[in-house]
Amino acid sequence: MLDETEFAEVSSLYRAAFRSEKPKGLSLEALFAPVSQAYERLTGYAGRQPNAVIHHRIAQYGPPSTACGNPLRTPEARYCAACGKVRHEQGDSSR
Repeated sequence: MLDETEFAEVSSLYRAAFRSEKPKGLSLEALFAPVSQAYERLTGYAGRQPNAVIHHRIAQYGPPSTACGNPLRTPEARYCAACGKVRHEQGDSSR
């Protein structure tokens, strides 16, 4: 997963690849290679598809479930979609 600084770098490369004129004979894989290479350099994970990389942003997800450890689907999620555990906010005694 990428923090905001890392995501800014990767998403900038992703946008640049989309905006660039594709040279004749260059594959889409080669055009987006800088995205995958930056992700590998930042995380140590190789072989990620650029479209998948763009979804590996920490801020996009909520905290881990206290029951199963999976990240909540959004920062505002009220329960874990994986296990159903209701999220209790710190200091919220109404739940």
